[in-house]
Amino acid sequence: MKNLFLTFALVLTSLLGFSQDTATITVTIDNVTSDKGLVMMSLHNKDTFMKAKAIMNGKSEIKDGKITITFENVEAGEYAIIAFHDENENSKMDFRENGMPLESYGMSNNSMSFGPPNYDDAKFTVADDNVELNIRF
Repeated sequence: MKNLFLTFALVLTSLLGFSQDTATITVTIDNVTSDKGLVMMSLHNKDTFMKAKAIMNGKSEIKDGKITITFENVEAGEYAIIAFHDENENSKMDFRENGMPLESYGMSNNSMSFGPPNYDDAKFTVADDNVELNIRF
């Protein structure tokens, strides 16, 4: 009986040790122009970026122009994050008639080019370690 218990404990410990293939991504934005509304954020891979539903979403109230959002249990891989200040809390990004955004936005790697966001400019890698990012609006 003692050997059976020890064998079970060893197998369980081994399985738990191998299931640690996820990481946490913590994103901070510290230049939100006002505390009005929320900051909305989405985590994407190449297949979902600007095309489909995000892998994970987050939102945060703003305090003194700063927010922090955490994505937990993220599998190793390549990702990009898009964030925007939903000042009027309508859960979508608002645009001018000419297509220019009315609300502040940013993405991982702080790449800001003319035109829509580009996955290759925003991508980053999640491996064994947790990731901390700072996005600027």
